Amino acid sequence: MDRLHGAAGNEELHAARAALSVELDHLPRRLWWLLAGLSIAWGLNWTAMKLALAEVPPWTFRMLCLGLGSAVLFAVLRAGGHPLAVPRGQRARLALLAFFNITLWNLLVAFGLTMIPSGRAAILAYTMPVWAIPLSMWLLGERLTGRRIVGLGLGMAGLALLVGPDAVNLGSLLVLGAALSWALGSVLQKRYPMAMPPGPYTAWIMLVGGAPIFAGAVLLEDWRALGTLGAGAAFGVAYNVLIAFAWAHWAWIKLATSVPISVFSLSMLVIPVVGVFSGMLLLEERPSAAEYAALVLVLAALFTVIRPRAR
Repeated sequence: MDRLHGAAGNEELHAARAALSVELDHLPRRLWWLLAGLSIAWGLNWTAMKLALAEVPPWTFRMLCLGLGSAVLFAVLRAGGHPLAVPRGQRARLALLAFFNITLWNLLVAFGLTMIPSGRAAILAYTMPVWAIPLSMWLLGERLTGRRIVGLGLGMAGLALLVGPDAVNLGSLLVLGAALSWALGSVLQKRYPMAMPPGPYTAWIMLVGGAPIFAGAVLLEDWRALGTLGAGAAFGVAYNVLIAFAWAHWAWIKLATSVPISVFSLSMLVIPVVGVFSGMLLLEERPSAAEYAALVLVLAALFTVIRPRAR
């Protein structure tokens, strides 16, 4: 495990752990716009992914998202004169973080989404706090405060209202596996922080995490389908490359590295609500009483982490 600590050694980890004791117990106002943008970008993306995966094979779809998304981000960073080098001694930790946050998450979601509706996939993916909060207590020493317990309970109750009795199948299990992978990756991201700004780190983690997916797309799938894409699938791919990956992944890393895991993961609970309702709007369906109740519960959970504690 020493290689994961890089050149900074154990002192960096001890400093990161010490910082947890003074981290905020809520999402600061300066990050609200980032959460709002991320919620819309990733919430709408579940519908966009469904459109793309109707015509593009999963390995190829993720190759396009990660390859082109990282290329766009690298180009923007280079044009802005930002340093792009990976810090010396941190390549092992970059590979570890990329595997859990990018490789596993993207593959499991892509295959799972071909088997279940986009709204249900979004809900199951955002059971992430169920895994992330206990992992953060174990690996990071974060405290489970009363506010966070209430927020977790409200959020999970809201998500439970949207999960039907037929949710247990292979597609659902794949997406639940993605949620667990994302939770572990987010916690490891705090335990083994990269000594670089969010922009370059985001570009590199997408490129490194995408490498096994690029190989899988080349070896396992036929690319000829890309020459006959319909408008819906083409939009889904473009939306993923430019919005869901190049911008939203940067926003996610900025949030995830700025606040405790429990605050970050509870803040993410609004995303599946956006995903469910965007799917309903595109399909011209009317939300049921359960959907409205879930919305209230999830927004209440979000309130527990964006409202500062009374002094």
